[in-house]
Amino acid sequence: MIGRKNMGRASPLLLVLLALGFFFAMYNLLTLVIQYKDSSSGAGSGNPDPVIRMPTNLRKLGKSNLKFHVALTATDAPYSQWQCRIMYYWYKKMKNMPGSDMGKFTRVLHSGKGDHLMDEIPTFVVDPLPEGLDRGYIVLNRPWAFVQWLEKATIEEEYILMAEPDHIFANPLPNLAHGDNPAGFPFFYIKPTEHEKIVQKFYPEEKGPVTDVDPIGNSPVIIKKSLLEEISPTWVNVSLRMKDDPETDKAFGWVLEMYAYAVASALHGVRHILHEDFMLQPPWDLEVGKRFIIHYTYGCDYNMKGELTYGKIGEWRFDKRSYLSGPPPKNLSLPPPGVPESVVRLVTMVNEATANIPGWDSLNSG
Repeated sequence: MIGRKNMGRASPLLLVLLALGFFFAMYNLLTLVIQYKDSSSGAGSGNPDPVIRMPTNLRKLGKSNLKFHVALTATDAPYSQWQCRIMYYWYKKMKNMPGSDMGKFTRVLHSGKGDHLMDEIPTFVVDPLPEGLDRGYIVLNRPWAFVQWLEKATIEEEYILMAEPDHIFANPLPNLAHGDNPAGFPFFYIKPTEHEKIVQKFYPEEKGPVTDVDPIGNSPVIIKKSLLEEISPTWVNVSLRMKDDPETDKAFGWVLEMYAYAVASALHGVRHILHEDFMLQPPWDLEVGKRFIIHYTYGCDYNMKGELTYGKIGEWRFDKRSYLSGPPPKNLSLPPPGVPESVVRLVTMVNEATANIPGWDSLNSG
């Protein structure tokens, strides 16, 4: 009888312990929920969430830890060559740093023949489009280059970063993709919804709304190799069809191939996680911070007061187009006081690369 009574009645000490355990469990759960809401809304840190579109279930997973192959499409023109050399220099600096998921590197050279950088930069030579097919718009060779490279090359990594010569790795880059959801950068000038009638020529209404087309280009994008193998032939075909359509060609201009990738990926049902911190573009983005890639496509023009004079050649300037026929000289002058940190960082990183790349001053010709 005594044994049965003890089994049926919990001691006061045990009840106290159970109550305390339940209290702490609920407290921890509520704390986690509050922290998750804060991190999702940007509250608490004072900074907006850099992931501007991402399925809720993916937000909880954290980043992928799978390595990605860095694929850089390029020509053998001097203008492309010196940019590739700087880009590869910073890839090597960042590759093995904490936080990096960078794997191997390939310059996919779509000139049909090798050049003198073959021994300096890992390179895979592919053919350009048949003569005349690009209509003088050389970046149409980019999707065709990926089709050939993916078909013929041995690529160990499961993921691929599509990159460009005018990219500099400012911080170690993790794999921002998740499974079949690639990571992309939202460009302010890629606006499918503002060109709905044109986009629907290539992404018909029965496929879905125009909002299914992400506001991205192909670069920078981290994507599963198997998905890129599916998308690339469609990307080629959409690019050529867009170029053949006068209305589309006029509307999209120099970003036509970017729209073509966005449409091609939508046709395959692929949606991208949009990361604002994937890349920055001086002079419009003022600070590097924790962002990963500096894209120096725009000219940086300032007067000596540190004021931007965009559209007008400044008293101080850095513009990649000033060096079409050969590399910029070593030790470029730094910007005057008052110029944004992003521009100072860009020029400092260019100077470091040119000071350390052997034979920098030699003519960059094939």
